[in-house]
Amino acid sequence: MAVAELADRLVFDQVVAPEQMHQRGPMRPERLLSVRERQSRRLAAHTFRGFDLVAIIGVTVLSMEIGFSESLLHITLSRALPFIAGALVLARLIRSFGLYRFGRRESLATHLGLVGLAAAVALAVVLVVGWVTADGSTTIRPIVAWSVTSEIAIGALHGAWSGFVRRWRRQGWLTPNVVVVGATEHGKELIGEAIERRDMNVIGVFDDRRRGRTPQNVLGVPVLGSTEDLINHRMVPFIDLIVVAVDPSASARVRDLTARLAVLPNRVTLLFDQGTAAKRTEAIRQLSNAPLAPIDPHRDDDRQAFAKRLQDLIIGVPLLVLVSPILAAIALAVRLDSPGPAFFRQRRHGFNNEEITVWKFRSMRQEAADARAERQVTKNDDRVTKIGRVLRSTSLDELPQLFNVVRGEMSLVGPRPHAVGMKTGDVESAQLVAEYAHRHRIKPGMTGWAAINGSRGPLHGPAEVSRRVALDVDYIDRHSLWFDLRVMVRTLPSMLGDRDSIR
Repeated sequence: MAVAELADRLVFDQVVAPEQMHQRGPMRPERLLSVRERQSRRLAAHTFRGFDLVAIIGVTVLSMEIGFSESLLHITLSRALPFIAGALVLARLIRSFGLYRFGRRESLATHLGLVGLAAAVALAVVLVVGWVTADGSTTIRPIVAWSVTSEIAIGALHGAWSGFVRRWRRQGWLTPNVVVVGATEHGKELIGEAIERRDMNVIGVFDDRRRGRTPQNVLGVPVLGSTEDLINHRMVPFIDLIVVAVDPSASARVRDLTARLAVLPNRVTLLFDQGTAAKRTEAIRQLSNAPLAPIDPHRDDDRQAFAKRLQDLIIGVPLLVLVSPILAAIALAVRLDSPGPAFFRQRRHGFNNEEITVWKFRSMRQEAADARAERQVTKNDDRVTKIGRVLRSTSLDELPQLFNVVRGEMSLVGPRPHAVGMKTGDVESAQLVAEYAHRHRIKPGMTGWAAINGSRGPLHGPAEVSRRVALDVDYIDRHSLWFDLRVMVRTLPSMLGDRDSIR
């Protein structure tokens, strides 16, 4: 069996009794895709909108260039204003009509019909503004050119976008993975509706009741254990949503479950009794009918994630090209300094608790490599090589993580990724602070708010773990483009001026 297949089975089988291991459930896909892997498809709505805006601007400029005898530089504002107004209205209507949602049950004909409606309204705006601002020289030619060309261009683009979305949906990229907490009637209704609709995957059920009262499965979806089992399950990086499906009148139980689940980085929602079948269906539809990130000013998490990814690529790719000679020189120095490979790979926690392979330059003797960070580095550590001391003191050993950034596993700025199973003393660091997993609600970074505020290197006790987690959570709450740039600007002086931190 391939390593990837084995890892995939472990995700599902970790807490399932041997007699249940054959139960994959009716909705579990053959290959589970992590939330991070699928995020790029979800954020595609922002990419689509960017292309639409470029197309609208291009069509507007081209129409005026063709339609008027003089060059663009000599066109008066009164003559250009109708086209500018039409372009703004068209861009706004495409967004307002929800044409970046690509609902599962929306036909291509309906979608293109709404594109045509948006173009017709925009044309009306062009005509009205053109009539109001007419100076006697405006002709119908550029208006017709703009109207026809913009509708064809946007229609063609949205036909392509629809094709992408349909293919991604078939491949499972846009189907959310859900687990249900509570093998209850509410949970059974949710699973039954999901099986019928096939627009979300309920991949497991967890229930805290005594073993004798808990069924082995709910409509074929296996019961994988208790809430505690869910918290420690290797399935966590693949879960988009945790649905608590218990009787809302059991308020103490609801409070207890939500408090315990709060330590996870995953989204948690409550499924209440909606009273009627129609309302239950609508509630379930809302859980599953948003495959792409919404273009909505009131919800900025997805927009920030898209902007952050764009920032990582715009800065990270040129930076990787720029430092490639330095990377080659350091790799050669590491190989000449001690036997072994130039690079060191380590499994670390990434977004949503996903395990990722992080690249570094090897700074320790090959035979003393500590992939699980069982023993943190101390001052004058005999495992560190001569060149390794220089690399660690300047953080140059972290430069290969630019590859992780370009691949989308890390960001330039974020909480520093910790090794899987990293210990503080004799205790795993993740067990010392209840909010530890909150630092995984965003991609890890090459540098971060905690790092430039002195919390870098080994952690020697619960107080240091708590301080780092608090700084990481503070960053997650505050992060923005400008905040990230501020952290990046402060990184170099902070690292070079930090003589007390041992790395």
